[in-house]
Amino acid sequence: MIHTFFSKETALRFFTAMVLPALLAGMASAVIGPARAEPALSNDEKRAIVYRMYADYRKAFPGVSDIHPREAMALMNTAKVLFVDTRKPEEMAVSMLPGAISREAFLAHQTEYHDHVIIAYCTISYRSGKFAEVMAEQGVPVRNLTGGLLAWVLEGGKVYDANGETRRIHVYGKKWNYPPAGYTSVIFGIFDRLF
Repeated sequence: MIHTFFSKETALRFFTAMVLPALLAGMASAVIGPARAEPALSNDEKRAIVYRMYADYRKAFPGVSDIHPREAMALMNTAKVLFVDTRKPEEMAVSMLPGAISREAFLAHQTEYHDHVIIAYCTISYRSGKFAEVMAEQGVPVRNLTGGLLAWVLEGGKVYDANGETRRIHVYGKKWNYPPAGYTSVIFGIFDRLF
């Protein structure tokens, strides 16, 4: 028989009072990193990976109209363009496309933007593709940014935070950690991604 110094009740109290909160705090930390993509990859290689990933995700919303980041950048010079960010507020706080608004702000005031080209995005444009699909079903034309925020910065687009232009981007998880050279990736903990 093994002799223990603690009863099961004492061990359980210790675990719930000390160990469990520490584990949860670690999972809920706002930034794990900063994380960086594989340094051996060139921006061209990263861009190819991002577009391949997006092509796979694209199968989930085949009726949605896409727009390439370079086309969106050019369109900004000739038309009223509104970017709609479909990510969580914590992700948007890291960086956003120029003049972007949240999905919630767009939905609350969408009639104000009837004369704009609406372009939705997220990290790689899966969530925004699903959003554009729902909007299309409601008769609201929303284009999806091919490859999302990652493709945007890999194509030379700028991103902004509350202080102005930034070189930080939220990449959602390690699977999508392909920022261009000179950028810092921010990856939230699993707890933040789930809730």
